[in-house]
Amino acid sequence: HVQLVESGGGLVQPGGSLRLSCRVSGALDPNYCMGWFRQAPGKERESVARLARGGTIFYVASVKGRFTISQDTSKNTLYLEMHSLNVSDTGVYYCGAGPYCSLSYINVWGQGTQVTVS
Repeated sequence: HVQLVESGGGLVQPGGSLRLSCRVSGALDPNYCMGWFRQAPGKERESVARLARGGTIFYVASVKGRFTISQDTSKNTLYLEMHSLNVSDTGVYYCGAGPYCSLSYINVWGQGTQVTVS
């Protein structure tokens, strides 16, 4: 049984930084894509940053140059470094994994962590 547990969210002022962590427990398929997704109030969930097992990285245009996705395989942990945060980055951030990186194929989800920029 695979579990994803996020941490690191919180309240931050505009221009501030946060680092989110997603710890993986259980036997996640090593070929799975992993990524960070967010859902703002009243909006649909969107991809923020994704890391395919071939090493390809995707960032949504609004976070390019500000966010960095990375992983530490020795700790079974996925990270999202976020800098120059602005109000539009507010939302619940979810860690997700699936056979493909497209949002519709993500079938393992964490519980989410709230990020509030205010």
